[in-house]
Amino acid sequence: MKFEVQLDGSSGKASRVVELERTAAGWRVTLDGQTVDADAIEISPYTLSILLNGESHEIRITPLPGGKLKLQSGVHEFIAEVIDPRFWSGRRHGQVEAEGRQPIVAPMPGKIVRLLVKAGDRVEAGQGLLVVEAIKMQNEIRSPKTGRVERVLAKEGQPVTAGDVLAWVE
Repeated sequence: MKFEVQLDGSSGKASRVVELERTAAGWRVTLDGQTVDADAIEISPYTLSILLNGESHEIRITPLPGGKLKLQSGVHEFIAEVIDPRFWSGRRHGQVEAEGRQPIVAPMPGKIVRLLVKAGDRVEAGQGLLVVEAIKMQNEIRSPKTGRVERVLAKEGQPVTAGDVLAWVE
């Protein structure tokens, strides 16, 4: 999967392209076209231990309104916004709308507290699909496009980790 990450930190704004590929040993990470030796493990909720080119980093993640993330590592702090360029194109009615069949993924670890749709339902771009609770905050996961809910894989009360596919919209 390829992502564009917009970073805003004390040294200014930057845009990075990150490509993740699952391998038998873990993940292959490419950062701005350069392969990086990387390994990551969640050591507690919202805290990752990341090994980059043999150097260890502890990253604390705080979800912010609007889907952004605050990342803290030592004395460094960044606001990150992840953009998946494969799924987004153009603006319709002032909103970005995804094209094609879309996986709906958990943006963070948590628990499914409410399903707002079922398989076969018609949905509009931006319509709520389900609610994930994390750190006592409820986050409504919205449809990236107008379409039909193909499948709902999540169940109320189910724990989820970041990146779990919860539903599909076509």
